[in-house]
Amino acid sequence: METSNGSSRTDFILLGFSDRPQLERIISVVVFIFYIVTLVGNTTIILVSYLDTQLHTPMYFFLSNLSFLDLCYTTSIIPQMLVNLWGPKKSITYGGCVLQFFFALDLGATECLLLAVMAYDRYAAVCQPLHYTVIMHPWLCQKMVLTAWISGLGSALTVCSLTLKLPRCGHREVDNFFCEMPALIKMACVYSKVIEVVVFALGVVFLLVPLSLILISYGIITQAVMRIKSAARWRKILNTCGSHLTVVTLFYGTIIYMYMKPQASTSQDEGKFLTLFYTIVTPSLNPLIYTLRNKDVKSAVRRILWIEKWPAKS
Repeated sequence: METSNGSSRTDFILLGFSDRPQLERIISVVVFIFYIVTLVGNTTIILVSYLDTQLHTPMYFFLSNLSFLDLCYTTSIIPQMLVNLWGPKKSITYGGCVLQFFFALDLGATECLLLAVMAYDRYAAVCQPLHYTVIMHPWLCQKMVLTAWISGLGSALTVCSLTLKLPRCGHREVDNFFCEMPALIKMACVYSKVIEVVVFALGVVFLLVPLSLILISYGIITQAVMRIKSAARWRKILNTCGSHLTVVTLFYGTIIYMYMKPQASTSQDEGKFLTLFYTIVTPSLNPLIYTLRNKDVKSAVRRILWIEKWPAKS
């Protein structure tokens, strides 16, 4: 049934690589493996950060929020993606499509701000070590995280409401693996300058501004690190900051290329592979990056699992 603006309320068809069934089978296995890694890795970080009192610090509070965000993001997309990849049907309900679209925008925007908050935390730890506990007060940490979540919610509501009002003239085929913004905008049978301006403006606010703040923070951190004489402290700073910088590079690199680039200049297959990368690969790499490069997390896991030998009490 058609609505007044010409948009269909019937099921959508997620095309993915439906014209290449052999490739879809390979992709389904890869997606499933990465999803399991994402679930196990991010859940481990959340549990370890909660159970180990030595990790009750601002850095791991932010990292737990990032892990929870990645769990929500992947779970809102990948189960439906696997159903479509494994089964003959490639459809998704209108409501399911709207939810996927909303959560992808909401959680993606929130992660942009959360990564900037984590960069500020690293700046305070490295450049203001004597005042760190005063600067990164628990109340301030909670307030910054709450602001990130609410801001992401506001941006998602704005873009979703504008995009879903676009007339689709009966078009039902979403040329991607899930309902994300570029694919839904391409479905519209009219060009909307308003959406283009709004998306670009939000891209500046949620991508370029946080990234600029991150780069400034690490510029100052680099200057401070160069003055450090202690090799042990120098390595510890590089481990924690290096993990965050790696995550920032992976996340912002793909997102900026995907959303700040004119949609007409992005090929269909290129957009799909980029979608797969930031949807399944990046969330699964985050816990691996933080645990493999961070001795605190590895030590906490060993303590919780009783692998580490505790010193005997006298």
